Amino acid sequence: MEVKTSLLDNMIGVGDMVLLEPLTEDSFIENLRNRFDHNEIYTYIGSVVISMNPYRSLPIFTPEKVEEYRNRNFYELSPHIYALADEAYRSLRDQDKDQCILITGESGAGKTEASKLVMSYVAAVCGKGQEVNKVKEQLLQSNPVLEAFGNAKTVRNDNSSRFGKYMDIEFDFKGDPVGGVISNYLLEKSRVVKQPRGERNFHIFYQLLSGASDDTLRKLKLDRDFSKYNYLSLDSANVNGLDDAANFRTVRNAMQIVGFMEDEVQSVLELVAAVLKLGNIEFKPESRSNGYDESRVKDKNDLKEMCELLGIEQSVLERAFSYRTVEAKLEKVSTTLNVSQAYYARDALAKNLYSRLFSWLVTRINESIKAQSKTRHKVMGVLDIYGFEIFEDGDNSFEQFIINYCNEKLQQIFIELTLREEQEEYIREDIEWTNIEYFNNAVICDLIENNQNGILAMLDEECLRPGTVTDITFLDKLNTVCAEHQHFESRLSKNSKFLTDHSLPHSCFRIQHYAGKVLYRVEGFMDKNNDLLYRDLSQAMYKANHKLIKQLFPEGNPAKVNLKRPPTAGFQFKHSVGTLMRNLQTKNPNYIRCVKPNDKKAPRIFTDSLVRHQVAYLGLMENVRVRRAGYAYRQAYEPCLERYKMLCKQTWPHWKGPTREGVEVLMADLQVSTEEFAYGNSKIFIRNPRTLFSLEEKRRGCLENLAALIQKIYRGWKCRTHFLLLKRSQVVVAAWYRRYAQQKKYTQIKSATIMVQSYSRGWKARKILRELKHQKRCEEAATTIAAYWHGTQARRELKRLKKEARRRHAVAVIWAYWLGLKVRREYRKFFRANAGRKIYSFIMQRLMQKYFLGLKRDLPSMSPIGGSWPTRPYRFLDTAHTELRSIFHHWRCKKYRSRFTDERKAVFEEKLQASEIFKDKKALYPSSVGQPFRGDYLEISKNPKYQKLSSAMDEKVLLADMVNKINRANGKGTARIFLLTKNNFVLADQKTGQVKASVPLPDLASISVSTQNDGFFALKLKEGSAGATKGDFLLSSEHLIEIITKLRRTGATAVNHNHLDIDISDEFLVQFKQDKVCVKFVQGAPKNGNGASCKRKNNRLLEVSVPSTA
Repeated sequence: MEVKTSLLDNMIGVGDMVLLEPLTEDSFIENLRNRFDHNEIYTYIGSVVISMNPYRSLPIFTPEKVEEYRNRNFYELSPHIYALADEAYRSLRDQDKDQCILITGESGAGKTEASKLVMSYVAAVCGKGQEVNKVKEQLLQSNPVLEAFGNAKTVRNDNSSRFGKYMDIEFDFKGDPVGGVISNYLLEKSRVVKQPRGERNFHIFYQLLSGASDDTLRKLKLDRDFSKYNYLSLDSANVNGLDDAANFRTVRNAMQIVGFMEDEVQSVLELVAAVLKLGNIEFKPESRSNGYDESRVKDKNDLKEMCELLGIEQSVLERAFSYRTVEAKLEKVSTTLNVSQAYYARDALAKNLYSRLFSWLVTRINESIKAQSKTRHKVMGVLDIYGFEIFEDGDNSFEQFIINYCNEKLQQIFIELTLREEQEEYIREDIEWTNIEYFNNAVICDLIENNQNGILAMLDEECLRPGTVTDITFLDKLNTVCAEHQHFESRLSKNSKFLTDHSLPHSCFRIQHYAGKVLYRVEGFMDKNNDLLYRDLSQAMYKANHKLIKQLFPEGNPAKVNLKRPPTAGFQFKHSVGTLMRNLQTKNPNYIRCVKPNDKKAPRIFTDSLVRHQVAYLGLMENVRVRRAGYAYRQAYEPCLERYKMLCKQTWPHWKGPTREGVEVLMADLQVSTEEFAYGNSKIFIRNPRTLFSLEEKRRGCLENLAALIQKIYRGWKCRTHFLLLKRSQVVVAAWYRRYAQQKKYTQIKSATIMVQSYSRGWKARKILRELKHQKRCEEAATTIAAYWHGTQARRELKRLKKEARRRHAVAVIWAYWLGLKVRREYRKFFRANAGRKIYSFIMQRLMQKYFLGLKRDLPSMSPIGGSWPTRPYRFLDTAHTELRSIFHHWRCKKYRSRFTDERKAVFEEKLQASEIFKDKKALYPSSVGQPFRGDYLEISKNPKYQKLSSAMDEKVLLADMVNKINRANGKGTARIFLLTKNNFVLADQKTGQVKASVPLPDLASISVSTQNDGFFALKLKEGSAGATKGDFLLSSEHLIEIITKLRRTGATAVNHNHLDIDISDEFLVQFKQDKVCVKFVQGAPKNGNGASCKRKNNRLLEVSVPSTA
């Protein structure tokens, strides 16, 4: 059974400000503080979500929370941004209503994080599938790219969005995302050339210098030292908690996922580097004969490097910094630029180059994420735009003016849509509609955007007017035209009441916005609105050989010269805001108001004055008053009856009739005044929050009584259950005891019976044994007598034979002595002359004969690896003994070789080469000596599973084996088929047999292995080769020795006998696409009984753990 919950359950403070009682600004702030102190960062104003930035991680954005808020009613759970995202997504999916989510707030209030949370929630709850996941990943990964190029560190926020972003996410009829479109508004391009103290330039500059490889920086002609670039502020270059190097890798990965090609990424980085180089160009004055100063470039080195990056002729760009050409209808006038004008031109070029690059990035992302089908899609828009800005020191300029204008328009549409939504609900529910009084800020919007006498129209008119035009002349025009406007204030206007207002400087004007009065300083209004880029610079940029530059500066095309003045920044922004407002009016709005609790960016700190200021300019109090002008609370009849039915005996515990009648009976029984509520078609409307709180108080008391009743019934049930359990237990114990007693009695009787039987059987057995023993003794006596008789006869015969043998031996001895005596007598006459030499020769011959006969008898085995050899019997045979051993070894080796076939000879040659490569260098080598090299371990030509792969090979397969290809992301292996032919090596999929990679052997630069007892090896490809685009290969195999030996032999043949380098080291580098990763081998205990295991330590290190051989 599902447990029903409500926003009102376990509420800290008031979860919905509409129910706040009493409603004052102090009670409003105190309620926010109370919820913030208890980590409740979200609060409702009706359907509007107030989001407080906690400045720390909270456990409320987990996958479990996503599932908790999925498909739940908006007011069913405690306030959360997921509730609003779910309501918007379900309305879009189920009711086919286009949605928009408007996120506003000042810098540092958490707008960007809120938009990420909304997008991540929608991505989590929508459908799954390969194509859907790809679209979701591209939509999510567009954020890091835009943040790198459009966000910067400010005094208020370390990751402040310096542009407005509106994203339309498109869904199909099932509610799955199919694409999106991003619109950007007013990039703060002035930050490119100048940053306030304590702030940074855009993130991408610092990320590029910190995270790019040395080779990339060398190609871009950059140095890692921030201090070498004038456009980068040094007082806050490093930000705590911000890893620029890691973020750069994240941005590169995100660009790849979104769909940027490698050459496009390189082109973008070249333009970023060009902006940095542009800031280092400095100018010096040079006097001319006519008395005017002309600017010249001081040090042309940075100019030269920038021109080399962009493919521009140095002289063309140098002239554009020194001269300006003004074109009329029939003539051209060329004037020189002084030093200050040259610096203005340089900064204008830098700002335009970066802002156009940012716009190109947005367009390029839109091309990747746009929906492929042309059918109509459901749309959810997410607007992340700057909030109302008021600088307390009065340093509000043109940027703050148009930002506040945008917020005026958003406030206008917010009030209109909110009132319209309230009115439509009252009409839909047949509730009597009462007109709501509210402040309509249309008069302020008209003051700014009126086409005749609006401030923007007069600013454009002043910019286009011939003659001397300054910021002061613009202010004079405002003082003339807007003097009588009730929301415009100026010290020099015709309105005399501001003449003595010393809080209003002479060079400023003040507008009373819906959020309060804002003082604007007119200095810079004209230049920032003009946003002028000299035509000479545009034409110089168009002449560049860089393909991206031509797209960014189309007005520089000489064939399409346009003499019309380009639209001003104010006009463009007014047009963009108008388009945005028309877009928002076609969608159902959802609001997130972001509030920053403190200026220290620290957790658990709540600054009353700062929050009060934001509550004012976000118009939150007025929002609450608009919601409370009619009925403060409304709820469908079914959940209302389900929540309060215990307050009435007629509706408790179950109401059988229609739910509306049940609610009517309930309200009548509670005697609630009819003025405090009204019945709609599907909801009950409660006017005053006190009525709701009274119902909640009665429900709380009733729940306590019900809890006591439930406890009483539960305790009785528990006691009865315990008694019945004891009763059943007693019966079971008695039954078991009776069975035990009978079993014991039966066992005793059985034991006595068995004992009687055993005694009887024993007596019978002993009787039979005695009879058998007597019979056996009789038989043994006869046998013994016969044996003694036979022994006596044998001994007599032996004695006779021995006596006869002794007689024969005596005759032989006597005859031998006689022959010896006879010989000695005959030989005695020769003895003295030749006895010594003859005896020596005779003895030596006998010894040599005995030696050779002994060798013949004791020859070792014919195996070439046999090391045994008979010991020499005499010392004088040392030399002969050694020579004979050598001759015998060579002879048996020759005999062994004569039996070899050509294939066996090749195997032993490979074994010999393996010994030369790995002996005493690789711990794995000794175990491979006794293993024959088979080559084709998969029998690829015979196995029908690999028939398709075998037919795809044009050459003979020299080696076929199963290897593991190591994944750089996680260190895990993927099974691949490794094939080696005469000219190539191939990696194919294990299951399908599809060829994944085919690399010519001449492209193989070297091979790296470790000294350990593992099978890992890296195939390193030559730089610039066709196969090097995907990087090197890190593989592992059980036949590493054979694979590398065959690769070296075959590779030497393929590259004209130049041996491949074999690097044997416990630490080497592997190139994965653009990144180099260190592979390090360490000894450690095996995991799960396995051998060597690979684990990713970080983006730059893979660690291979090899079991110790000890």
